[in-house]
Amino acid sequence: MSSIDDQITEVSSAALAELALAASPDALESFRIKYLGTKGKLKDMMSLLGKAPKQDKPLLGQKLNALSTTVKAAFEARQVEVAATGAPSAAGPDVTEPGDRPPLGRRHILMQVVSELTDLFARMGFAVASGPEVEDDFHNFIALNIPQAHPARDPLDNFYLTTGIGDADAGPLRLLRTQTSTVQIRVMETQPPPIRVVIPGRVYRPDTHDDTHLSQFHQLEALVVDTHVTFVDLKSTILQFVKAYFGPNTRVRFRPSFFPFTEPSAEVDVWFEDKNRWIELGGCGMVHPNVLRACKIDPEEFSGWAFGFGIERIAMRKYGINNIRLFVENDVRFLGQF
Repeated sequence: MSSIDDQITEVSSAALAELALAASPDALESFRIKYLGTKGKLKDMMSLLGKAPKQDKPLLGQKLNALSTTVKAAFEARQVEVAATGAPSAAGPDVTEPGDRPPLGRRHILMQVVSELTDLFARMGFAVASGPEVEDDFHNFIALNIPQAHPARDPLDNFYLTTGIGDADAGPLRLLRTQTSTVQIRVMETQPPPIRVVIPGRVYRPDTHDDTHLSQFHQLEALVVDTHVTFVDLKSTILQFVKAYFGPNTRVRFRPSFFPFTEPSAEVDVWFEDKNRWIELGGCGMVHPNVLRACKIDPEEFSGWAFGFGIERIAMRKYGINNIRLFVENDVRFLGQF
């Protein structure tokens, strides 16, 4: 028993002596591992219980527990002393180094572009208008001079929300709007000329997805109705917008086209350097007299022009994005660039 007592005394003296020399968090951690860890010396001392005679085990257990309590208490007290001195730890962080920025949320690139566009047109005197995404037959087709037999009404080209398309007994026709031109009608129904608005919003068409097409996308519509409005006003406004947003050297062209709700009509293309080709931004034209009449505006007194551009394509041209699908894939590596 005396030899075991000697071992306990030796371990206690050695532990307290080493602990007194531990002057940093790293030294304290080394001490903890050496004496208090799962493979430390105090754990090894507990193995002596198995070798001691049965009648000596209770007394030996008390002595080993006392040793463990003494060393642990001395360790905790030394920790407080070292912390009070502010001794540095080699493994600790260097507070002089620049910290890592926490990840912050941001607006989606398309919403940033919408803000940029509406701000630009606000400086040109345009107000912002909006309307419902679920539309009826009048606002999506009839008031826009799209007749019943027109291919644009085909069920394969629209997301209809009611059954029995073309059946008078099926109830009111409802569909996801195919263009923001529906809001033009709502504005002209409720606001007398002069009218000068831009309309950003989502539209829906069952297009096949590719690098430049999605079945849900965003448009920026513009409408001007007043006296003595001409195609020259339309063209000069579009050119002013393109040069202001994309840069003064941007190449833009107008191609003759046809839309039921404008006459004459044109397509607007912008040159994409990364693709080395012209890409359509959208259509434009003078508001058709039938559209004005549907909104109870006299086409003999007033005229107007309108355009509808794809916001995704504007963003692609502005920021050099080569695939429209990137906008909806929610890859934070892509979204974090803007």
